[in-house]
Amino acid sequence: MVNLLIGIIFILLCVIYIQYKMRKNSSKNLRYTYEKLESIVNEKTGEKLLVMTDDLELQKLLVAINQLLDAKQKTNADHAKVEISMRKMLSNISHDLKTPLTVILGYTEMLNKDKTINEEEQQILLEKVHVKTLEVMELIHKFFDLAKLESGDKAIEMTKVNMNEVCREKILSFYDLVTTKGFHVHIDIPERNIYALGNVEVLGRVLNNLISNAITYGDDGKTLGMTLRDDETNVYIDVWDTGKGIDESHIDKVFERMYTLEDSRNRLYQGSGLGLTITKRLVEAMDGKIHLSSKPYEKTIFTVVLTKMLF
Repeated sequence: MVNLLIGIIFILLCVIYIQYKMRKNSSKNLRYTYEKLESIVNEKTGEKLLVMTDDLELQKLLVAINQLLDAKQKTNADHAKVEISMRKMLSNISHDLKTPLTVILGYTEMLNKDKTINEEEQQILLEKVHVKTLEVMELIHKFFDLAKLESGDKAIEMTKVNMNEVCREKILSFYDLVTTKGFHVHIDIPERNIYALGNVEVLGRVLNNLISNAITYGDDGKTLGMTLRDDETNVYIDVWDTGKGIDESHIDKVFERMYTLEDSRNRLYQGSGLGLTITKRLVEAMDGKIHLSSKPYEKTIFTVVLTKMLF
């Protein structure tokens, strides 16, 4: 009987000792976790919490903390990327504003100081000032357009859009210009009506931007095309040219807010990097997507994808 009691007491002492060691290890692990987490947060390192433990609850806690650290580090990286992009865009916009404003200043100084300029020359200089002023206004409008789109201040009214009509109207509005420039025009728009969920005005701006870019940067190929097609769920508009194209390494960047074609093909798509960014935001505002594929001097295609409407 005495031996039994001694055995029970010994077992209880062992259990108490084990529990004490477990609590001590748990306390030690928690203290290490706290100190390490504090160091990671304060020093903004990319480390993760690594603790060897058999405590299932502590393991779950560590997994959750590491997930939060991943999210925070991604947010920090995105924020840093946005800051760099903003600085680049402001630098580009500043440069693009400075150039025409410098020209305007030069012309106005000539008009103000040179009294020998005759009326005809004055008219020519005033016309140049007018053109440069329009350039400045266009850039400012683009900047504010992008700001409004990204802020989401104004919701776009979505309706059933006859894609055939919009595509025909837009490509025909450029027909005189492209034929004057010697372009061959290829239009592939089905006779049957195709409908999509969108906004006529917004879609018109998108196509206007894409066609203008194709004319400007596809001049080497002298070919412009538009194709309207669909499948069971989506409607696709391809605007393409056969010009210089875009290097594969730059394709993923052309829609970035600060991307300029200095990085690709002679200041591609607006010096400030706003043109295609606005186009992409407009497409996304219609719950659509836009893609780019390019084989230089063969075919460069911008594809707008919208949701198909059957009824």
